[in-house]
Amino acid sequence: MGSALLTGLWKAGGHSVIACDLDPDALAAVADYCEETTDDVSRAAEADVVFVAVKPDIVEAVLSELDLSPDQTLVTIAAGVPTAFVEAHTDARVVRIMPNLAAETRDMAAAATGDLTDEVRELLSDVGEFVEVEESQMDIATAVNGSGPAFVFYLIEAVTQAGIAGGLSEEDAEILAAQTFKGAAETVVQDDRTADELIDAVCSPNGTTIEGMEVLWDSDADEAVTEAVVAAERRSKELAEEFADE
Repeated sequence: MGSALLTGLWKAGGHSVIACDLDPDALAAVADYCEETTDDVSRAAEADVVFVAVKPDIVEAVLSELDLSPDQTLVTIAAGVPTAFVEAHTDARVVRIMPNLAAETRDMAAAATGDLTDEVRELLSDVGEFVEVEESQMDIATAVNGSGPAFVFYLIEAVTQAGIAGGLSEEDAEILAAQTFKGAAETVVQDDRTADELIDAVCSPNGTTIEGMEVLWDSDADEAVTEAVVAAERRSKELAEEFADE
């Protein structure tokens, strides 16, 4: 996720980015998308905005190495780690976000909570769209936009495989499936109609689309997707509970 943000900010331009990691391979992978790479945490801590993009189980260790001032902003991306836990380990302003990998192409969807500054809002806007939510909503946001891309990839693969089974080449089927999801998503974002209204607009009486929709309406596909989101939300809450007593 950290490399996706770096890449997106580099593509946006106008940002001075320092990447910090103890893994030389990780630094080599993002070297082309930032001004400087370092394994010196104190050097990275000189930035006005410091992103901590690490797994939840090492957040505390990383925070202990960061000596930040109240004039700086710390943005944490670790799933399930409450804002209060981070605030207890730093003097900086704290913003908690849940972005997704589409930050790399500047198509990110993110949820954010905490002490958002205009600078942080600008950074997030440069790599996609974000919404500001309450801390209590971060678990469901993590499930929807953080885990959501994997669920969409799953559906794209299913449509792709159906295309291949029908005689399309793998490359053609994947392009058609992925671009269809991309275009449909953009339509939802830009159109004032609801998803149900858009379905109605696409379904001509006795046409091909409504024939396929009848299969979906008669299936449990929507319930399966809902269950996937609920499972991801549940796991986010479980991760948060691990920090409750710390």
